[in-house]
Amino acid sequence: MYTVIGTPMSRSFRVLWTLEELGQPYELNPAPPQSPEILQVSALGKVPALIEGDEVITDSTAIITYLADKHGGLTAKAGTLARAHQDAMTQRFLDELDAVLWTAARHSFALPKDQRVPEVKPSLKWEFNRNLDRIEGQIKGPYVMGEEFTIADIVLTHCLNWAFGAKFPVENEALLAYGKTMRARPGHQRVAALMK
Repeated sequence: MYTVIGTPMSRSFRVLWTLEELGQPYELNPAPPQSPEILQVSALGKVPALIEGDEVITDSTAIITYLADKHGGLTAKAGTLARAHQDAMTQRFLDELDAVLWTAARHSFALPKDQRVPEVKPSLKWEFNRNLDRIEGQIKGPYVMGEEFTIADIVLTHCLNWAFGAKFPVENEALLAYGKTMRARPGHQRVAALMK
């Protein structure tokens, strides 16, 4: 049994969805960042954290990669070219989508008020959509890596969901359709229900 610490409204969603797709049982402690619960296991106070026995793993991508490798699903085999390509796409989503969204969030609420620059947001929205258009051409379809749903799909879909919540308009019709299909997956819907 795994324990996940982190509100589903955060990157913890990725971990919960991965566990759902893998059919692994877990307990959820929906603690927010910087809460006493997360600070007990992570000095940075960031969510998510995955607890397995006495071990704690932080960082959503590290966690979902570990889970996929351990349970033999949602990923190409480590040490293969297919895995290298999958990891490259996952890292691209983190660099070109997640980082842009997080920069906007920092300038909305995370940074001290005197350090926020709200005027950066239109530029970030432009960059986000430019990056989506470039990414669309790399998706092999129907999933990021072709015929198999992988953790790359979890990261990309989470970024699309985050964009919606952050009022970043997604202008790419193909990726809007892709996101709708991914959100229809039962595992995604079970995690989304936790946020209600």
